[in-house]
Amino acid sequence: MTGPSIAAVRPAYRDGNVLRWLAAYTASVTGDVVYFLALSWSATRTAGPSQAGLVVAAGALPRAVFMLVGGVVADRFGPRRVAAASDATRCLVILASAAVLVLAAPGIWLLVPLALLFGAVDAVFMPAVGALPPRITTREQLARVQGMRGLSIRLSNAVGPAVGGIVLAAGGAAGAFTATGVLFAVSLVLLLTVHVAPAPAPAAPARPALRRELGDGLRYVRRHRMLAPLAGVIGLSEMCFSGPVALGLVLLADERGWGAAGTGWMASAFSVGAAAAALWITVLPRIPQAGPGVIAALLVTAAATTALGRVPSLLTATALAVLIGLASGTTVTLTSALVQAEADPQYLGRVTSLTTLCTLGLAPALFPVAGVTAQIWGAAIFFTGCGVINLLAAALAVAVPALRHARLQDTGAQT
Repeated sequence: MTGPSIAAVRPAYRDGNVLRWLAAYTASVTGDVVYFLALSWSATRTAGPSQAGLVVAAGALPRAVFMLVGGVVADRFGPRRVAAASDATRCLVILASAAVLVLAAPGIWLLVPLALLFGAVDAVFMPAVGALPPRITTREQLARVQGMRGLSIRLSNAVGPAVGGIVLAAGGAAGAFTATGVLFAVSLVLLLTVHVAPAPAPAAPARPALRRELGDGLRYVRRHRMLAPLAGVIGLSEMCFSGPVALGLVLLADERGWGAAGTGWMASAFSVGAAAAALWITVLPRIPQAGPGVIAALLVTAAATTALGRVPSLLTATALAVLIGLASGTTVTLTSALVQAEADPQYLGRVTSLTTLCTLGLAPALFPVAGVTAQIWGAAIFFTGCGVINLLAAALAVAVPALRHARLQDTGAQT
């Protein structure tokens, strides 16, 4: 594995180069959180809740459509260059929107084009920044880096709404968009200081068309002994946990009479468990048996999720939510590290975009299913279904020898 030599002699959490990448990522994710809060607030105040949903959906559509193309762009031009260009573009677009809002009230005429453009650029940024870790550290440190990334996401999701609320109260939509632009500018400056190992030279100087590059990437994943089943495991394991379970917690609390406070306790407990998973993987000396770790975490997730829908007390449900967050967070961290360890560097952007699409693209299909299932059969059946889906993911991992025995480092590797 190529990468800066400093990563081979110190853990990722002590590597200044990795920490600069992490700080850039944190600033960008926090900017995303503030942006979405400001966009939703502006749309709601301007046109009401129904139109706010349309505005947010306008941003989600190009993100889904262009995600795979974003991976091709990252592989063609280099992930740091693409991530930096995306940060710069988002910064300029958001600051320009803030300037417009100083002169005029927010309206759908501004918010919809902004959401569309931001979603398209975000689709390019996500696979690019996700493809950087193998270029800035070694294979043995990838699990730690993914753990640190998980902590960054949790921190951003905790701090972002508070920052957004403060700037919205102080400066309205223009102030919130300005703060977002500043966060993207900080991310850009930090990204430019990250030292990235060069990618292997391509076999031929000529570049095929984007469509052909995308097809090559998909075929590469399909034929890979580990990446193809790993993408299936990621899609199944994240299908419930990229949003539907949050709705399930609301339905469960309502059914049991625990109220909004009960929902809050369970959701917070889930986040605490996921953060704990990211933290322990970050500081763990080494994780040679990544494949068995993924399988064990999936089995625990399946059992705990099934039990969650059937427990009678809020205290027990909260404890199970911590366990689910811990187990599912472990799965996310280890599978992400395996993807980056196994993928050929010249395909990493496309592989990252595919796994990101698997993570985000399947979840929306379960939102209506969650509501209908809970209404007809009760929340317990919905959570049982989520448990079965995770059990299927574990069965797929067990059935594939390359994944079942996957390792992130040799037993004798030093970290």
